[in-house]
Amino acid sequence: MATTLQSVEELVGKLSKFPGIGRKTAQRMAFYILSLPAEEVHSLAGVIRGVKEKVRFCSICFNLTEEDPCPICTDPQRDRSTICVVEEPKDVLTIEGAQGYNGLYHVLGGVISPLDGVGPEELRVKELGTRLKKGIKEVILATNPTTEGEATALYLSKVIKPLRIKVTRIARGIPIGGELEYADKITLSKAIEGRTEL
Repeated sequence: MATTLQSVEELVGKLSKFPGIGRKTAQRMAFYILSLPAEEVHSLAGVIRGVKEKVRFCSICFNLTEEDPCPICTDPQRDRSTICVVEEPKDVLTIEGAQGYNGLYHVLGGVISPLDGVGPEELRVKELGTRLKKGIKEVILATNPTTEGEATALYLSKVIKPLRIKVTRIARGIPIGGELEYADKITLSKAIEGRTEL
């Protein structure tokens, strides 16, 4: 029976903590790292260390950045009257990648989840309220279509509407190229609910 080296086992343990990485994948990654030349491993370790040292949250929108405020917040070409509210920094990357939005962002840092002990106080709702006093005309709620995401969007809507600011929710429904027969009931229901006039 083969025995695993302690240092390799430690590496597998660390890699398996990554989201979506199981033990088998972590083992493959560990053996791949072992197969790399020493310079590449040192370079990889340096990049990981550098990211941890350089990247921080923007003091305005709470997106990840190397400069504070971030390039989105300081870009004069962006629509400064619209804020898109998202759960996490990765959501900003996703929306930016679609290239269909040119406003500002606000990263909440999660969603309201009473079962996990996360209420509005644990999110960046107060900071959003401060930003809304600076000429914002529309807030787009782009939380995920999960129970927690929907509850967060509903809560924010109730907080923002009295400020006489337009509150919108991103559309949900059937993807382009999708077929109705493969859509689940909730997606189909949301698609009908969010229909638009032609």
